[in-house]
Amino acid sequence: MRTLYIRHVPDEVAARLEKLAAQAGLPLSTFALRELTETARRADNAELLNALPSLSIDHKTILEALRDSRAER
Repeated sequence: MRTLYIRHVPDEVAARLEKLAAQAGLPLSTFALRELTETARRADNAELLNALPSLSIDHKTILEALRDSRAER
């Protein structure tokens, strides 16, 4: 595993992170690692979305299908 050092963290950012960590009942380093892990997990989302086929479906058709589906419940 690697160790990261983050420099020049603004005081207000550090204070917010410390508050969030305390609310989660976690040490700051554990909380920060959790947040960085979640951010890294989403790194490929844009690429995945761009790889999806582009379907030319009108948004009105989608909304109508949703309304119909909900009405059936």
